[in-house]
Amino acid sequence: MTSAAPVIPDSSPIVLEKAEIRSWKAPIAFGVFVVLSLILFFGFPRHGQSTFRFSEKTDVIKISTLTVDTLTTTIVVTLLLVVLTAVSAWLSWQARKTPIWMVIVFALLFMFGFLAWAGSGQLPVPVTGLLLGTISLSVPLVFGALGGVVSERGGVVNVAIEGQLLAGAFVSAMTASLTGSWLVGLIAAMIAGVLVSFVLAAFSIKYLVDQVIVGVVLNVLVTGLTSFLYSQVLAGNAPLLNHPPRLPEWPIPLLSEIPIIGPVLFHQTIIEYLMYIAIFAVWFGLFKTRWGLRLRSVGEHPEAADTVGINVNGTRFWNVSLAGAIAGLGGAYFTLGSVGAFSKEMTAGQGFIALAAVIFGRWDPIRATLAALLFGFATNLQNVLGIIGSPVPSEFMLMLPYVVTIFAVAGLVGMSRPPAADGKPYTKS
Repeated sequence: MTSAAPVIPDSSPIVLEKAEIRSWKAPIAFGVFVVLSLILFFGFPRHGQSTFRFSEKTDVIKISTLTVDTLTTTIVVTLLLVVLTAVSAWLSWQARKTPIWMVIVFALLFMFGFLAWAGSGQLPVPVTGLLLGTISLSVPLVFGALGGVVSERGGVVNVAIEGQLLAGAFVSAMTASLTGSWLVGLIAAMIAGVLVSFVLAAFSIKYLVDQVIVGVVLNVLVTGLTSFLYSQVLAGNAPLLNHPPRLPEWPIPLLSEIPIIGPVLFHQTIIEYLMYIAIFAVWFGLFKTRWGLRLRSVGEHPEAADTVGINVNGTRFWNVSLAGAIAGLGGAYFTLGSVGAFSKEMTAGQGFIALAAVIFGRWDPIRATLAALLFGFATNLQNVLGIIGSPVPSEFMLMLPYVVTIFAVAGLVGMSRPPAADGKPYTKS
């Protein structure tokens, strides 16, 4: 009887085929802007010359203006946009991501072509003024977005950013007017933001009320309360209660004299410098410190965090309060740095745009800051085009910031994943 030969297992390596995931989000977005360029630049062509001014009369180092032929510039820009779109589509077909540098180059090219088209035959486009206005209008958005990131990384949806900004604006105006100190106004604005956050944290964390509903109610409450106090208290005694000192400008020696970048970044008030510090501090704290690890753990997996001894609800409560302090500081910019006095509903929905920046930035402080700058740029663009006498309809320019917000969140973000426990109350079992 012959025995069967032993079966020798196949020792060849097992090769697992990697699933190809093609994302067409970037080439589709590029294609939309290419179509828009074709409609604007060729459907409504403009002839003549466009001028870009990079220096102001007060600048120590001056850069000469740039003058380009409008039609030639728009043609070249459109061709380059088509090439970048084709490359992005090829990368998507190869299941590769479109690099971020290509997105930045595409955006800069489109904006250069659009400004050349809109400013043809008009006054010079003030590049420094455009960027400076972008920074100024983005300050409350950045603070609000950073507050939203901190809160939602801990698992609490912060729809109340609008209310925190408005409370900070109101309290900073009144306290700075009474004391004559903008520093006291800044501190009071942070306290006001914390108080609004206390209510959000108490109802959503302790009493398990739906976080979105609490945020919406707080926005309505703060709007009504500040409007009532403005009409009954501030308006009747504006010189005493609604005439706060403005934040002084502190130019940084040498750095403020750098062309373009210097006036934009280093010739600012203290609140802009605090914004730079806050951006770095939130990023570093979230991803490089024990505090950030604990915060992210209660936002991603609170049960696991609880098993290792982290007080989930306590961590959430105090970080929601911290988020309110950051947002309240942004609200102070309206009254102490921008407008110079409080008025009804002066935040004008900036808190909701800051919330959109949080989503657009995928709950990352750096990306959320860039998103806030994008929305600030869109807001300031309407002002610049109105100054140079652009033929773009004013109605379109007024809706531009909100169109950019909707397109960015709905069209560019796609399927973004928030922290796993975001918006979910935690009860210890």
